[in-house]
Amino acid sequence: MTLTQLEIFSLVAELQGFTSAANRLGISQSAVSHAIKSLEQELGVELIRRHQSQVELSDIGQQLLLRARAMLGLANTLQQEAADARGMKRGTLRIGSFGPTSSIRLLPRILQRFGQLHPGIEVHVDEGPDRQVMQWLEERRIDVAFVVLPEERFDTFPLVEDQLVALLPVNHPSAHQPWISLKQLCNTPFILTQAGSAELVSRLFLGAGLKPDIRYRCSQLLSTLDTVRRGDGVTIVAELSLPQTNEPGYLKKPLAPAVKRQVGLAVLDQRQSSPATLAFIQLATRMDYLSGAQSA
Repeated sequence: MTLTQLEIFSLVAELQGFTSAANRLGISQSAVSHAIKSLEQELGVELIRRHQSQVELSDIGQQLLLRARAMLGLANTLQQEAADARGMKRGTLRIGSFGPTSSIRLLPRILQRFGQLHPGIEVHVDEGPDRQVMQWLEERRIDVAFVVLPEERFDTFPLVEDQLVALLPVNHPSAHQPWISLKQLCNTPFILTQAGSAELVSRLFLGAGLKPDIRYRCSQLLSTLDTVRRGDGVTIVAELSLPQTNEPGYLKKPLAPAVKRQVGLAVLDQRQSSPATLAFIQLATRMDYLSGAQSA
């Protein structure tokens, strides 16, 4: 069993296809098939079931996938520790990011500085809903993830705190109020964004014993904002996730009482994290995201 075989197996499972894995690795499909077949023969079990152009992992294949990712992660850490001794000239960093807060407001600023300090580190960024990003971290598909804190399952590092705000159509009856309550938001069709702060918003209403009239569920924030602009409903989002514009086409109101949200980074185990991951965390925790400056 080799690390190359495990890497190919892991990629076939992730991309759900031999051809996709071959294209990603830059090798022939026959080479991918040979690696999987050799691995299955060595272990004496069927790892992957072929169904025309798609693949499906067997039960033992699912178990091996978790082990394979752990072994590949450890191998990557060893390689990066060796690279660290040479000045961290090469390596890979896999980052999971959710929503505009991390993908637009936080991550670009960190990556710009990280690239200057460590130009030899290859960075992969995967984006998805916050729940999926945490699943990627648990499955070791990524090295570090942006998460909404607290998250007791992981080692976490706080980065920035913002607040939840209500977004209203410009002609909403509460347009002239300086703030708005959760109860008032229950009197208008509600739009729930399925990313970032969705779970926090749901818990917020549940904790207050209220039930919003959810008429729309949008997977992306931009769809939510367009729905508010049309006057079709109201919503609650994190303030840092909003586009920076002078004419948004909707009204932003603080909640009363105010509700804070903290965003940070998470890793499975800080003690087993690679030098590139630790360098990324160290840099990220020193940034001042509200002013754009970097702390000393």
